[in-house]
Amino acid sequence: MPETGGSAPHPALILLHGRGADEDDLVGITQDLDERLLVLSARAPFPFPYGGFTWYDAGADGTPDPLHFAESCNRLSAFIDDVLRSYPVDADRLFLLGFSMGAVMSLVAGLTRPEKFRGVSANSGYLPEHAGVHYRWDALASLNIFLAHGTQDPVVPVELARRAKDLLTDTCPLLRYREYPVGHELSQQSVADIAAWMGPLL
Repeated sequence: MPETGGSAPHPALILLHGRGADEDDLVGITQDLDERLLVLSARAPFPFPYGGFTWYDAGADGTPDPLHFAESCNRLSAFIDDVLRSYPVDADRLFLLGFSMGAVMSLVAGLTRPEKFRGVSANSGYLPEHAGVHYRWDALASLNIFLAHGTQDPVVPVELARRAKDLLTDTCPLLRYREYPVGHELSQQSVADIAAWMGPLL
């Protein structure tokens, strides 16, 4: 529950971890975010062979496996609806924050159901262009997106984040894009920038 903020409903943040991690992976960054947030963390649905969990299998080019991807998208959508129904959440102040594969899921959720979210923070991920989902490009005018990536990322090349930025620039006027001189990680500066971006939206 939030550290401060008075009575419900609360602004809420859903965390989406990366491949090989679990629902505890991103919790530590929340100490640097607004204390009013009710924070929930989702676990990806599929066990990862090397430990932790994954949202989907992906080909060498990053294209998600269609069956895994569709199931994860459906489960995440149901999870979001359950959060709104079962927790003291202000439906007008719901945020997603994803890292790596979780960033992919956060972007897909935001672009397919933009009316559900105040903002989406996608870090070190990419936007799948041929994943069989319908992005609502014409409904993104009020969706705040914070897109961030490390320029030295050896896992998800920064060019993929730049491609996502290019795809969103004309349809998402509230897009904010940042690059950092780091690898595949959330840096202290990027977390500080997420907090600064999110604060005025609460």
